Order: sequence, then structure tokens, then C-alpha cells
Amino acid sequence: MQNTFLYRATAYWMLEQRGIVSGEKIPQSIEFSAPPEFGGEAELWTPEHLFLASISTCFIATFRAIAEHNKFDTVGLDVSVEGTLNKEEGGYRFAEVKIKPVLTLTRDEERERGIKLLYKAERACLISRSLNSRVSMEPVIQVNAPVAVE
Repeated sequence: MQNTFLYRATAYWMLEQRGIVSGEKIPQSIEFSAPPEFGGEAELWTPEHLFLASISTCFIATFRAIAEHNKFDTVGLDVSVEGTLNKEEGGYRFAEVKIKPVLTLTRDEERERGIKLLYKAERACLISRSLNSRVSMEPVIQVNAPVAVE
């Protein structure tokens, strides 16, 4: 397997406080702005939101790969990520990131195994491993019994 991969994204300043970002070979682009707190437009993606989204999507992709490898079935996985932005010497930075996965299982007996795989995904997620921020996880396991359809 190849050891090095290269990814590209390009951002363009369009007008006033709005820009657009696109990825190589990705047909959809994303409009973005600075957050309103920093003079940007409301209701657009911000670099801060894209940063947190990259963590949540990486976590899900990593968990799915680990679950598949371990033949672990789930009903679903929702991951929210919170980041605390602090002003420090030299400027603002994300000092802390909290990953909050909610793993839904069909059987309570799989709870412990699910927790172990969530922590394994946290350690393996390449985005969170690449951060200089403090990263923590607050997992939740819920069990939904399958519903029979008549």
C-alpha cells in the first residue's frame, strides 16, 4: 500500500466577506465566511465549522472501517464535535475539542465492545491525531431493539 497521499483544496475570495472552497475532483463547492463574531456573514460555513466537521466526518469514517474489520454491526453513529476557541499569545486557536459520538446498537450485550471500538476510532482518526488541541471524547451508547414490521 502507498505510504504518502496528497490532497488539494482551493479557496477563493468572491465578494465582501464571502468565499468559496472546492476540492480536487469534487463537484460540489462550499460557500464560507468568517464567523459573525469576526465580521463575517451569518448562515454560511466558517473555517471553524469546517475544522470541526473534518473531525466528525473522519471519526465516522474511521469507526466504520474499524467496525467493519471487527464484524461489529451498529444501527447508527452520530458524532457532534465542540471546539473551544481561545485567544492566546499569538492569536486565537482551538484549545480543546470534544468528540461526542452517540452509537446506537441493537443489543445491550454489545455495549462494552462498542465503547472499546469508539476509543479505538478516537486514537486512529487521522484528523484528531494531527491536532495540537486537547482532544477528549464523551461517548454515549444507546440500544434500540429492532421493530418487527407486520
